[in-house]
Amino acid sequence: MPPDVFKYVGQTSDDVVTQHMLVRRNFFEICRSIYSLMEPIYLWDANNLAICAVITASMQLIFFIIAFACKFDKVTDFAGGTNFVVLALVTLALAQTFHVRQIVTTVCIVIWGLRLSGYLLFRIIKIGEDKRFDDKRTNCLKFGLFWVFQKTSKVKSCLGYTVSLPVIFINAPGSINQHNLPDSVNLLKDGESFTILDIIGLVFFLIGLIIETVADFQKFFFKDNPENRGKWCDVGLWRWSRHPNYFGELMIWYSIFLMSCNVLVGGQWAAVLGPLFITFILLSLSGIPLLEEKEDSKHKGNEQYLEYKRTTSPLFILPPSCYGRLPNGLKCCACAEYPCYNNLDSAEEPLTQQRAEG
Repeated sequence: MPPDVFKYVGQTSDDVVTQHMLVRRNFFEICRSIYSLMEPIYLWDANNLAICAVITASMQLIFFIIAFACKFDKVTDFAGGTNFVVLALVTLALAQTFHVRQIVTTVCIVIWGLRLSGYLLFRIIKIGEDKRFDDKRTNCLKFGLFWVFQKTSKVKSCLGYTVSLPVIFINAPGSINQHNLPDSVNLLKDGESFTILDIIGLVFFLIGLIIETVADFQKFFFKDNPENRGKWCDVGLWRWSRHPNYFGELMIWYSIFLMSCNVLVGGQWAAVLGPLFITFILLSLSGIPLLEEKEDSKHKGNEQYLEYKRTTSPLFILPPSCYGRLPNGLKCCACAEYPCYNNLDSAEEPLTQQRAEG
């Protein structure tokens, strides 16, 4: 650029470039100074576990009072999903370190939590009152117990604290100085540690989020269609898995735990309780067993339903043609087809006899 262009200010292009570089350097020095002044905030313990417990209890108490006082069901599921989001954001803010892994993990949880809470809120507004509360709205004790240990497809209420342990430990202030893997697997420079476990965890998270989201909306639109009233959902992912949304959710929480393995030390390995706990809830307590019992009671005697259940995996997304050929023992051990999911023995016997006679 010709020097005469800058005659009106009496400067050459070299002078402008030099001043621009000085401004940039001063800006980064100011940012570095501000960052150095940001000290981690510890509330009662180094991992901020106590404040997370207080936040969880407070949120659920507030939402419970609103729901019971107003007999208002629409905040029930919303309260559970937002609990995860608040814990992730609070622990990130308290750490004041803003490490790339902390930011990525927090963003993942915020996206998942807002997506889930928004969907559940939309669903309950669409369908009206939650029938699970029909016999509990006027009884404070029953309502409170149901609120804490809901018989629902998602882990809500105080259970969210345990499931959030991997996120809490990732966002702990001291986690940026803890590295369980060698520097050779570090994918970033300048002291920012982002390993192959983070990449694998992030990919698994995105896959799980897509599966859960698609499964939720496929079932919602199926049930919303009057022509499908009284039918079981067997479209899309639900043809390949009887509970694909649970499979997606488990992928999400195991991926977050995988990312946390980079920084866990000592007692922080208790974070494994997060994915294990949600696995227990969904597979053994208030997830698949209750829904299987409900569907079995509705469709007992329906040969098409029996065939669907025989050829469709309860959790993992598998081709029906392959799953149907597997022996029962392998289905139980490798595909989570547990005996407690079968409430059809009484209905299968006469149908088996009819096939034999035919």
